[in-house]
Amino acid sequence: MRVLVTGAAGQLGADLCRLLEVRMADPDSAVHAYAGLGRVELDIADPARVRAVIRDQARPAKVQGGLVVINAAAWTDVDAAEADESAAYAINAAGPAHLAAACAEVDAILVQVSTDYVFAGTANKPYETDDETGPAGAYGRTKLAGEEAVRALLPTSSYVVRTAWVYGQTGRNFVKTISRLARERGAVSVVDDQAGSPTWSADLAAGLLDLAAAQPPPGVYHCTNAGETTWFDFARVIMAEVGLDPQVVSPTTTAAFPRPAARPAYSVLSARSWLDVGLPPLRSWREALRAAFDAAGADLRG
Repeated sequence: MRVLVTGAAGQLGADLCRLLEVRMADPDSAVHAYAGLGRVELDIADPARVRAVIRDQARPAKVQGGLVVINAAAWTDVDAAEADESAAYAINAAGPAHLAAACAEVDAILVQVSTDYVFAGTANKPYETDDETGPAGAYGRTKLAGEEAVRALLPTSSYVVRTAWVYGQTGRNFVKTISRLARERGAVSVVDDQAGSPTWSADLAAGLLDLAAAQPPPGVYHCTNAGETTWFDFARVIMAEVGLDPQVVSPTTTAAFPRPAARPAYSVLSARSWLDVGLPPLRSWREALRAAFDAAGADLRG
C-alpha cells in the first residue's frame, strides 16, 4: 500500500514518517511507498488543494496496493479553540470532510485521528467506542464534527481512531513541559483530579499502521497505551525518568488552575474495540514512557 500522512511536521505525523521509513525497508511490509506532507504542502482546510493532492497520490498507489491516508493534521490548542472555534473547525472538522470526499473519489482509505475530548469526561470507567459523546468545549466539538463528517462521507472505507494524552519527540507536550519546569523552578504543582492514559506518539503511530495494514471492519476504534494514571502521578514518573526527585511535584486541583477550556476529569478509553478485531495491544504507559526516554531522551527533556 501507499500511505499519505497529513500533518507530517507535527508530533504524530513526524513519528509516522519515521516509522514508515523503517517499515519500507522490511521486504515483508505492506507499505511500498509513502509521502508525508505538512501544512505548507497540504492545507487540509483547502478543498481544491486536498482534491488535487489525493488524486496525485492515488495514481502511483494503483500499482502499490492502494492508497491509505492518515490524517494527523489537527488544531490541538484546546484553549485557543475556545477563542476561535471557527478556525479550529476549519482544520478539525472541514479538513477531514475534504479528505473524506477526495478519498471517496479515488477509492482510498482514510484514517482519521480523533480524541478523548469528544466525551464529557464524567465517566467512572473506560469509555467504549459507542458510548454517548458530549464534548465540553470547542476543541472536542470540532473533533467530533470531523468524526461525523468522515463516517458520513466515507462509511465503508474509513477509520476513526480516538487517542489521548499524546506526547512525543516532536513539538510541545506535557513530558517536555514538566521536565523544563522542574529544572527552572525546582518545584511543580500538577492536578491530581484528572485521569487518563499517557500515549507515546511512536506507539500510536505503530498502532495506526497496524490498523492500515490489517484493514479491519471500518468504524470507530480507541488506541492508547494501556493503563491509567493522573497528571500528578504521570509527572512524578517523568521526574524519575529524568533523574530528578519526584517529590518536587506536588498535587493540586483543576479548580485551582482555571483555564479557558474545560478539561475532562476522566479520559480513559477502552481498548476493547481494538482488541476485538485482533489488532496488537499497545504496551503499558509506564513501559512506553521508559522506551520513549531511551529512544529520544534528549528531546523529551526539553
